[in-house]
Amino acid sequence: MSTLDYRKVSRASRWLDVRRRKLGMWAYALNRITGIGLVVYLYLHLVVLSLLLRGQAAWDFFVTVARSPYVLALDVILLAGILIHGLNGLRIAMTGFGIGVGAQKALFVAVMVVSAVTLWVATIKIFRI
Repeated sequence: MSTLDYRKVSRASRWLDVRRRKLGMWAYALNRITGIGLVVYLYLHLVVLSLLLRGQAAWDFFVTVARSPYVLALDVILLAGILIHGLNGLRIAMTGFGIGVGAQKALFVAVMVVSAVTLWVATIKIFRI
């Protein structure tokens, strides 16, 4: 390998090394990961809605599958992504307008606490069905 190849490997391994990451980097990564997850969900949602074109029997089968505990667990993961991405996006917008710039860490922690509490309550309600 040439020196250039070692630099590329070194850079990639540093990106994957989570030991020295600060809270801002975790916020950045979470926002990007949840954004990608929500885009993937959007396409899956459109595919599922296309089942309506196949008639009542296909839709009834999907509704039966959607009420299974595994799919409900996926709904909880979806809700986690929505909460984290949405609330973190509000935090980013606030700091972009100059509100709370000095308290970004505290705002991120507050976002995560609100997300966790909301997710906990929603999980209880989702699985009581």
